[in-house]
Order: sequence, then structure tokens, then C-alpha cells
Amino acid sequence: MARLDEPMKPHTVEQTDISRQLEEMSPAKHLIEVRTLLAKGKRGEAYEILRFAVVKYTEDPFLLSYFGYLTASLEGRYRNGIESCKRAIELFEKKSLNGLDDVDERLNAILYVNLGRAYLAGGKKKDAFDSLQKGLLFDKQNRDILEELERLGIRKYVPVSFLDRSHPINTLLGRMIRKTGKNSTPK
Repeated sequence: MARLDEPMKPHTVEQTDISRQLEEMSPAKHLIEVRTLLAKGKRGEAYEILRFAVVKYTEDPFLLSYFGYLTASLEGRYRNGIESCKRAIELFEKKSLNGLDDVDERLNAILYVNLGRAYLAGGKKKDAFDSLQKGLLFDKQNRDILEELERLGIRKYVPVSFLDRSHPINTLLGRMIRKTGKNSTPK
């Protein structure tokens, strides 16, 4: 497997053409291609494009964020993936603070959903939940975050909040509430 700091080396004429096309693409075009492939469920192909793009555009937070998420979920390198996602957030915040770009704050949500997905790939549900919640602060209607939260599962409230969820009183009260149908969420 090629190192991340090396561009992919083409082996066939077709791969050479693809490499040339990737070389000429801007970060925005890479991102559009990656998002299109992800929407089609072609995560492996998106990852290969990102492997090339992050070498060329090392300071692009969105490419780095998607790369981190896919590194964690496809290769199982959770720590590396999470660190890439965190670095992407730092890069974006630095650009925002320095006024280098006219930045739409809602774009932060994309970075946090990718961090949440990387955490989920590593089995860190609480960290994933926290990241997704932080993303909602930037964009309350972000469909990706809402879908990830739904997939993650949102637990009902604890009847007696100062007691542990598994405490017998909370367990008993929870059963009683469910039986009466009160405090149930509408479907």
C-alpha cells in the first residue's frame, strides 16, 4: 500500500488518464466528486480520490475531514482518522479566525459529522454523540447529522436524573411510564 505522502502511481493507461484528471482538479472539484461517490455508496472510490487530494491540498479542511472519516471507517485506522478530522476542524477555525475566507459557519457541521462518523467507526459512541451535537450548533437542520443521531439512537430521559439510569427506581419508573404511554415520542 502506498504511503499517504506519495501520490498514487498509475499502472494502466486508464489509471494514467484518471491520475491526470485528478491532478488538474481543484479542491472544490475533488470534494464534489467525493460527495457524489459517497452518495452512490462508493466509499472506496471516494477514498482513493482523497488519498491523492490530501497530498496535493494538505491545508484543505474538507478534503482532510472526509479523508479522516474514510480512513477510520474503511481502513480501521481510527486514531489516524479521528486526528485527521480534528486537524480539519483546526484548519477551518484558523481560516475563519484569520478572515482568510468569507466562511459560512454552517460548513462547520460537515466537519463535525465526519468527526462523529470517525468516532463511531472506532466504537466511541459518546464522543460521536458529542461531535454530532456540536455540529448541530452550527446547522440545526443538517440532514447528515440528524440521520447519524437517529442511527445512533437517542435514549429517553431518566425519570430520576440524580440516580444512575440502571438504578432500580429508574428502571421501575421507566417501565411504568412506558406502560401508561406517557412521555412517549410521537411517531
